[in-house]
Amino acid sequence: MPLRLRPNDPTFYDLFAESANHLVDGSRILADLLDTSAGSGLDASGEIARQMKDAEHAADETTHAIIKRVNSTFVTPFDREDIYRLASDLDDVMDYMEEAVDSIHLFGLENLPAEVAEQIEVLQRAASLTAETMPRLRTMKDLAEYWIEINRLENTGDQVHRRIIAKLFSGEFDALTVMKVKSVVDLFEAAIDAFEHVANTVEQIAVKES
Repeated sequence: MPLRLRPNDPTFYDLFAESANHLVDGSRILADLLDTSAGSGLDASGEIARQMKDAEHAADETTHAIIKRVNSTFVTPFDREDIYRLASDLDDVMDYMEEAVDSIHLFGLENLPAEVAEQIEVLQRAASLTAETMPRLRTMKDLAEYWIEINRLENTGDQVHRRIIAKLFSGEFDALTVMKVKSVVDLFEAAIDAFEHVANTVEQIAVKES
């Protein structure tokens, strides 16, 4: 087996951890938004939408820092393509969450189906797991439980999403509300799927580096 020399530069690992921590912040804002939708009205949701936009901008800055670091580093801790992919996957999660919050605000939605709380719980758990896992990229050890659990959470998210869609088409809601709410819950589902993409990329990196 050929000897593979990698630099002991912690910068990339720190940046990936920072990126994942932005997702923890984003998922917390989602939980705040859900509380808002239960009774505080659009003014509060507008403020939360601004908070999410700020979180998304901060996440973008971290993503740009990762890309800049890749482009200025001769030898990277693992393959450049994998670094780009992981940075992009993490960024996608935040983009979907921010788009969902912005849609709630723009659509003027004051209430969401109760099951949306389960979607947000999945997102919070996935964000927490991802943030806990990013520092372990330094050693590439004890990662399997992470992608297995993320896969389980994604399956749970799929089930919740199907229940919400069934409820939306039950006749309980008018057609315009169905369209608005479906757009939002689809974005939450896309964010959950994006977390699985992050986990898949981590798995691919771990396999290559093992």
